[in-house]
Amino acid sequence: MKSALETLSPTRVKMTVEVPFEELKPSLDAAIKHIGEHIQVPGFRQGKVPARIIEQRVGRAAVLEEAVNNALPTFYGQAIEQNSVRPLGQPEITDLTVPVADGDDLTFTAEVDTRPEIDLPDFSDLEITVDEAKVEDEAVQKRLDDLRARFGTLKGVDRAVQDGDFVSIDLAAEIEGENIDEVTGVSYEVGSKNMLDGLDEALIGMSADETKTFTAPLAGGDREGQEAVCTVTVTAVKERELPELDDEFAQLASEFDTLEELKADLTTKAEIDAKFAQGVAARDQLLEVILDKVEVPIPESIVSAEVHSHLEGEGRLEDDEHRAEVDESTRKGLKTQLLLDALAEKEQVQVQQEELIEFLVMSSQQYGMDPNQFAQSLDQEGQIPAMVAEVARRKALASVLEKVAVKDTAGNVIDLNEAVPGTEGDEDIEVVSAESVEVTEVVEVDDAADTEAAAKA
Repeated sequence: MKSALETLSPTRVKMTVEVPFEELKPSLDAAIKHIGEHIQVPGFRQGKVPARIIEQRVGRAAVLEEAVNNALPTFYGQAIEQNSVRPLGQPEITDLTVPVADGDDLTFTAEVDTRPEIDLPDFSDLEITVDEAKVEDEAVQKRLDDLRARFGTLKGVDRAVQDGDFVSIDLAAEIEGENIDEVTGVSYEVGSKNMLDGLDEALIGMSADETKTFTAPLAGGDREGQEAVCTVTVTAVKERELPELDDEFAQLASEFDTLEELKADLTTKAEIDAKFAQGVAARDQLLEVILDKVEVPIPESIVSAEVHSHLEGEGRLEDDEHRAEVDESTRKGLKTQLLLDALAEKEQVQVQQEELIEFLVMSSQQYGMDPNQFAQSLDQEGQIPAMVAEVARRKALASVLEKVAVKDTAGNVIDLNEAVPGTEGDEDIEVVSAESVEVTEVVEVDDAADTEAAAKA
């Protein structure tokens, strides 16, 4: 097989492929055999029909179609390997010429988006400035108040609703007289603003058994965003009684015997969080600096397809303003991924099994899932390579962060490894399939996944 490569842009190539008939013949033979196993010809046992009879019965075009469809992914993969192409997404196959007679060549062209070559500068001269890791008394007090609220009790009151109260409500919504949704006996904290716009304002000042209407855009469902007439009825008003801040509370809410010991522990945790926040801020700021500093060509067809898919899923294909927002975020996301992949390759990042497991545990917590079920679900969906790639990108950015100078606004040099809490519970997750989590270089994982997906197209 011969192939020629033409670079169409920094992110797209075209390969012209010529396959000699001799290399296609095994696929033709396999196609004839497969067809012969599924047709019946009088005078021949099924599966024993001669090739020339099969071609006479089904036509050479049918045999060629099956042979080429089965062989094309293999020849495309060989062309990818011959030309050292690193594809992104699915190829566009054109100019397909099948052999009309024995001895004719199979030819086709394949256009595909590719990973761009990215020129990465030396980042060691960068300096990042973050806020000081100060722990204000108010931050410690808030932690104490939050802990106190967790151990509070609700008591019914006979008065109008105030901000911060807990109410039981019945809520209904209708559009143009049509009942859209209705719930009863819902418990809601006034001021939390996690239901409908305008609900908090409507509730304040209401009393038990009072009803009020207001208009608000629906927050979910098929008619999300549409204005609805909402009716709310208060069935009960409750306020939270907080426990006294004393040693008895400290013993109830923690492992400490005194309130002072509890406050000291909360202060230590606030300090750890402040330092951790410095690390997050430094990482995010570094990423923005790198994105601004490095030129990354973006595959336009991938952006267009992603934006279209996103808007189609939301039913907002005609929303030009939203399209511009999605286009911008898609470009930035893709640029970030390509840049971090290039960094991972340059730094020769390797993902260890325990690192992947730690990332899966953290991710499962974000989704509120059991770590084992989360990992098994990803493994069944073939998403483990994507998780490996994400861990590698994080490691690549961390490796650059280790090389740059990080100071706070007071001029102090920051040690980002200081007092950063680790992830607990790694021992609670079972290892998913070994071949999914073995030590792998992220770039190879990504390219292999792309090539496999393209071959199946």
